[in-house]
Amino acid sequence: MDIFEIDGPVKLSGSIDVAGSKNAALPVMAAALLAAGETVIPNAPNLADIRSFETLLTSLGVSVRRDDKHGLHIDATTIDNPVGEYDIVRKMRAGICILGPLLARLGKVKVSMPGGCAIGDRPVDIHLRGLKALGARINLENGYIVAEAPSGGLRGAQIFLGGPFGSTVLGTDNVMMAATLAKGTTIIESAACEPEVADLANCLNAMGAKISGIGSPRLTIEGVRELSPVSWPVIGDRIEAGTFMVAAAITQSRLQIRNCDINNMIAVVDRLRCIGAVVEAADGGCDVALHGPIRPADITTQPYPGFPTDLQAQFMALLSLADGNSVITEKIYPDRFMHVAEMNRMAANLRKEGPSVIVAGVEKLIAAPVMASDLRASAALVLAGMAATGTTVVQRVYHIDRGYDKIEQKLNAVGAKIRRIDV
Repeated sequence: MDIFEIDGPVKLSGSIDVAGSKNAALPVMAAALLAAGETVIPNAPNLADIRSFETLLTSLGVSVRRDDKHGLHIDATTIDNPVGEYDIVRKMRAGICILGPLLARLGKVKVSMPGGCAIGDRPVDIHLRGLKALGARINLENGYIVAEAPSGGLRGAQIFLGGPFGSTVLGTDNVMMAATLAKGTTIIESAACEPEVADLANCLNAMGAKISGIGSPRLTIEGVRELSPVSWPVIGDRIEAGTFMVAAAITQSRLQIRNCDINNMIAVVDRLRCIGAVVEAADGGCDVALHGPIRPADITTQPYPGFPTDLQAQFMALLSLADGNSVITEKIYPDRFMHVAEMNRMAANLRKEGPSVIVAGVEKLIAAPVMASDLRASAALVLAGMAATGTTVVQRVYHIDRGYDKIEQKLNAVGAKIRRIDV
């Protein structure tokens, strides 16, 4: 099992490239199931979650291969086992994304209830409600979702996908993919507006779908008879970009971050500027710098275009060094605070109060052995380690490999001192 040893504090300088978005690539991989032939994702990141999804597709009978020049190739001409097995799907939340496309194309599918990070309860009832509205018959059998389309196929419907914590990203993906091959018109109200959902919709349109209202909470899908495979480069990973922005700020440094669209990150940019960072758009990315005191700020996570929950932990690391008190409130996954205890081991002063954490800024963080609990918490601990005095040891870094491709190499190239050690 790998660990990170991180020497700090460090100063960073230079440019850093953002990979293709994991959260965009996974649903596009699922969308490949809608069309016979080979779909290509030229910039699919080489991450643990992506590799797990490749394994899932292969188990369905799909041909999957990766090459360094042209990226990820998915040939879904043959699907002879429409079952998402527990041993594969339990490893990642996105496994549920095969439900909609397989139901639409084959008329039947069986998928294990999904797994993923330990960040709180994330039910799939909204997914199932949306698919039922399209006419699907759904049963739960021994931990599996078993779905069948009626004899005449799925039919368009008006569907509301709002939930107790707002819209659902993967639920919107699932229902939208299923609706592309349904007869008639589907209208999704309270659709997720995240850039990754828009990227999937644009990909589906390139495959021959007819989706309008992209990027809005009201999607209209005119069903078509069939879709065709495409080559689709996914958008840059805005969460990786945000993590590198915080890396510049927490180390009092300047970085050029390439392959990111800050128009998709307005809430993040707003909070960075409030904290004292300078963020300027640049060709194909942005420049981020912070020199001087870190100012306190209040943050509330919300569905897009609000502040993303996937950057909450990273900003908590940053604000732990602020000159004053901050409040971070989690409105998406109220239990997503397992990193609090680990940061406190590094001399942060964090106190959880219900769905909020009171962050009392300290003068410096002190290195300590810490343990990653989930993907974004592990990134936050790496950031804290780069700013802390001494050598921080981060255990269970397999979490970070789920969402960041060789993060230590990217950060070391701009001045970090991170060693990956197999213990």
